Amino acid sequence: RADNQLMLAGEQAITFVWERDMCLLNENLPYHPNGMTLCAYGKTGEVYEQTYYSVGGGFVIDAEQAASGVLDNDTTVLPYDFFSGAQLLKLCKTHGMSISELMMANEKVWRSEEEIREKIMVIWAAMRACVDKGLLETGILPGGLNVRRRAYRLHQSLQNLDNPNVIGSTLSAMEWVNLFALAVNEENAAGGRMVTAPTNGAAG
Repeated sequence: RADNQLMLAGEQAITFVWERDMCLLNENLPYHPNGMTLCAYGKTGEVYEQTYYSVGGGFVIDAEQAASGVLDNDTTVLPYDFFSGAQLLKLCKTHGMSISELMMANEKVWRSEEEIREKIMVIWAAMRACVDKGLLETGILPGGLNVRRRAYRLHQSLQNLDNPNVIGSTLSAMEWVNLFALAVNEENAAGGRMVTAPTNGAAG
């Protein structure tokens, strides 16, 4: 952002000036309020346009899927399918598995364990970077409400405690958890990098 560049597909750097190229509109898109239209321009003008909607549960669909009413055409059968937390816990108890073991078995339907673990580490690195950046930033959040960032000052306060023992004190541990959530929340409010949507934006 500081360099006015955006990595397209994580590979090609393109010019992206935040104040000029990010247009925040007051009206909703046709299908869902959580939507975004991306327009790509070349020397001859617009070369591509697509609208995407975040419809909950971590799912993102494009305008064509929204118009057709099809949210997900994946017909993969999972070994341990569930639709609620209660069903998940029951499956774990029935099969003598932890939640992480059950989820790994489900994920391996789509990709290898090595690929899964590599992707998890990429996500973790992005999450950690979001926290770290949120702890360092100061000033007023964008949006016109004049909300001042609080994570930086809270971080300084926790670091100055006489005995910041996260392991030995439940209260201290929760203060750090709340701090990290606040740091992510403020980064998202400032248009920082999203790790997962919409949960990360809502809860840090």
